[in-house]
Amino acid sequence: MGKTTLIMLSLFAVFTVLMFTRGMGHRNAKDIVIWTQDFTPGRVVLDSVLQDYQASHPNIKVSELYYETEELRSNFIVAALGGSGPDIVYGPSDQVGPFDVMRIILPMEDYFSPEERSHYIKDALVWRRNHLFQVADRIGNELTLVYNKKLVPVPPRNTDELIKMGKKLTKDLNGDGRIDQYALAWNYIEPYFFVPFLGGFGGWVMDAHNNPTLDTPATVEACQFILDLRNKYKIIPLESDYDMADALFKQGHAAMIINGPWSWDGYKKAGIDFDITRIPRISQTGLWPTPMYSPKGYSININVKGEKLKQVVALIKYLTSTRVELRFSATLSTIPTQIAARENPAIKNNHLIQQSMYQLEVSRPMSIEPVMRAIWDAMRPGYQSLFAGTLTPKQAAKQMQQDAVQKIREMKE
Repeated sequence: MGKTTLIMLSLFAVFTVLMFTRGMGHRNAKDIVIWTQDFTPGRVVLDSVLQDYQASHPNIKVSELYYETEELRSNFIVAALGGSGPDIVYGPSDQVGPFDVMRIILPMEDYFSPEERSHYIKDALVWRRNHLFQVADRIGNELTLVYNKKLVPVPPRNTDELIKMGKKLTKDLNGDGRIDQYALAWNYIEPYFFVPFLGGFGGWVMDAHNNPTLDTPATVEACQFILDLRNKYKIIPLESDYDMADALFKQGHAAMIINGPWSWDGYKKAGIDFDITRIPRISQTGLWPTPMYSPKGYSININVKGEKLKQVVALIKYLTSTRVELRFSATLSTIPTQIAARENPAIKNNHLIQQSMYQLEVSRPMSIEPVMRAIWDAMRPGYQSLFAGTLTPKQAAKQMQQDAVQKIREMKE
C-alpha cells in the first residue's frame, strides 16, 4: 500500500463511525446491507428480486445503497478497515485486488462447494492468492460497435471499410460549413476506450508479470490511427468525451458509437433503431480490437461473521442463481454466469446478448491486480496530450510507460 493511500486512510478513518451508521454497526443482526455501483436499470431489477427474497424469508431485511464506482471503492475501504460497512459489496472484478491487498473481503471457497462452483462459468469465480473473493452474476462491460440501422444498414467489417463508409456518412447537412453528422463518435480521449485499438495493433497494457508495456510500436500505431480518424479522415468529432458522444448518437448525429452494455437501454429509450457488433477488424494488422471485459459480482465484508455470514452466503447464492440471473438478463441484456442460464432459450434467442458474446470472444479480461489502477492513472495524461497536440504518438507512448513505472513504484513503497 503506497504512502498516499495510508495518509488518506488516516485522514478519513476518524469519520468512519459517523459516515457509515447505515453500515454494519447500528442495525438488527438479521438486516443485510448491499452496496452496489450498478446503474439504475439494474438496481430496479435488484429491488424487485430482493422483495421476492424477503417475502420468502420474512425474518430477514435486505437493503441496498448506491455509490458511483470510485466512491464505492473508497468508502468501502474506509468503512471495512474501521470495522463497519455493508455486508455485501457489488461491483466489477478489478476491485478485488485492492480489497484483498487491504484484507477487507472474505475468502468464500469454503462456502461454495466444488459442485456449486461447477454450475458457474470459469470467469464468474474471481480468485486471488488461491482464494475465492467474488462470485459474479454477469460477464461483460466490454465495448462494442453500436450502429444506427437507419444510417448504417450493414456495419463495416474492417477499418478500411470504416474509413470509406465514414467519409460518406460524415456530412454538413445544412451547408453552413460545419459537420452535422459524424460517422463515428466515442469517448476516444479516455484510455479505457483506447485499449481495444491497442490490442488490435498487437499491443497490451501489461505483460504476464504485471509490468506495464506501453512504450511499444503497437501503442504508437494505435495512437496514430485514432489521430488519423480525427485529423486526416475527419470522420470523428474534433473533441469528444463520453457525454458528447452519447448525445450525438441519441440525437442521430452520429451513425455509430463505441460503447458498452450499460448504454443500450438509453438508446432504446431515445428511439434509436440500433444493433451491435464487433469493433471493426484492424485492416493494417488483420487483428480484432480487444476491449477489456470483467465479471461483476458479490464479495463479502471481512467483518461479517457467525449466523449473519450464513445468511449473507445464502443471499449471494440466491442472487447468482439461474432464475435470478435470467431476470437481470431479460431487462438488461447482460450475459449470465450460470451455465444453465446461458443454455436457456431466453438467452440463446436474445440477439443483443448473442452479439455481445460475439464481441466477448475477442475481448480480454481486465486484470484484478492493483497495478492496473496505477496503469490507468498513468496512461491518461500522456494519452490525452495527443489530442491537445502537445505530444506525438511516440512521445505519448514513452510518457505513459514512464508514468506507469513511477506510479507502480510509488504504490509498492
